Amino acid sequence: MPRSTPLRPADPSPSRPGRAQAVPVAWGIADVALILVFAASGRRTHEHGVTVAGVLETAWPFLLAYAAATLAVRAWRSPGAPWPTGVVLWVATVAGGLAVRALSGGGVALSFQVVTLIVLGAFLLLPRVVLRVVRRRRRPVA
Repeated sequence: MPRSTPLRPADPSPSRPGRAQAVPVAWGIADVALILVFAASGRRTHEHGVTVAGVLETAWPFLLAYAAATLAVRAWRSPGAPWPTGVVLWVATVAGGLAVRALSGGGVALSFQVVTLIVLGAFLLLPRVVLRVVRRRRRPVA
C-alpha cells in the first residue's frame, strides 16, 4: 500500500498574501540590526561610548554599502539564500563600507578590516546558511 503524504500547498504565499512581502523586509531589518550590533560592539570594545549617534556614526558606511548591495543583487528576490545573495551582501557590505569609511576619514587598520570581514560574515551569512540547513533537514525523504 502506498504511503500517504500530508497535503501541502506548493506555494504558501496564496494562503498568506502579505507573507511574500514580509520575508524580504524581515531579512533587511535583521541585517540592518546586525550591522548596528557590529558597530555598537566595536564602540563598546574600544570604549568610544555606545550612544545612538555614535553607533550610527560608525555604522553608516556599512549601512550605505549594504543598501547599495541589496539593490545591486536584488536581495528581495531570494533574501535568505546564502549564495549568491548572502555572499554578495557580505562582501559588498565589507568592501564598500571600508571604502566609504576610508574616504570619509575613518580608520581602516588591517586588524579592523579582518574583524569586519569575520564579524559581518558571521552576521550576514551564517543565519542564511543555518536556515538552508534547517530547511533541507525538514524535507521529507522520498
